[in-house]
Amino acid sequence: MSRSTHLMSALRKFALLLMPLALAACTSSPYPPAPTQAYSDDYNYILGPGDSVSIVVWRNPEISSTVTIRPDGKITGTLFEDLPAAGRDPSTLAREIEQVLSKYIRDPIVSVIVAGGIGPYSEQIRVIGEAAKPQALAYKQKMTLLDVLIAVGGITEFADGNAATILRTSEGDKQYNVRLKDLVRRGDVTANVDVKPGDILIIPQSWF
Repeated sequence: MSRSTHLMSALRKFALLLMPLALAACTSSPYPPAPTQAYSDDYNYILGPGDSVSIVVWRNPEISSTVTIRPDGKITGTLFEDLPAAGRDPSTLAREIEQVLSKYIRDPIVSVIVAGGIGPYSEQIRVIGEAAKPQALAYKQKMTLLDVLIAVGGITEFADGNAATILRTSEGDKQYNVRLKDLVRRGDVTANVDVKPGDILIIPQSWF
């Protein structure tokens, strides 16, 4: 057997030895798997800039209105202006509007209804990387990873789905591994997990 043949044989054996290591590097993650359940039953929606709210004043339709929270987080309505709204839940905002209107109306009863929006920046779900439509989404109670993927149109053909991670800002930027490829491409529902307000889903590109 020639020297070149010995060399080729040795290279093949070396490649076979490296293959399991390469596969392990592709499939393993330095982060723990994301908890399956993460939502809180006592979650209250927090208002943010751009949200549209309907202010209903009982028995006073003439001063009821629908307003949009300005970029500075404030609203202006009938009989009041520049009232801080961002960072409050609808019930808290309703009580504050009642206090303002009590100067003009006896015992006002106010309801604040969210007509549309995506909440404050701190609670939005952000999707970056190899998503079909990377974007920020409004968090909804009991929202799951599958809900997020449907909203962004899934992952691209270049995505390394099982190496994706969730950066959980509500836990001091702790990072968790999620298996998007198993969930989307293989229909493995065990890969579906809850998301929390402020989560950032990071989908890396595959190198293979």
